[in-house]
Amino acid sequence: MKAVELRTRTEKDGSIKLEHTGLDGGVLVRVLILSEEDENSEEKLYLETISRNPAFEFLNEPEEDVYSAKDGKPFKG
Repeated sequence: MKAVELRTRTEKDGSIKLEHTGLDGGVLVRVLILSEEDENSEEKLYLETISRNPAFEFLNEPEEDVYSAKDGKPFKG
């Protein structure tokens, strides 16, 4: 299997157009699309979803608030 990376922009209608792949005509290919639009969108969607899940409502109870800003040590990366 040969990997070919091509960069392109989406058209106004959301479609893409690939030219000059460097492959012979008639070759069977698989296309994998990796969007650089918003790499954190899946994580944001996950966090929004679980924040509305009633299974986690107990975390809003005062007895669950056991940490303060004074706990732990600051992280310096």
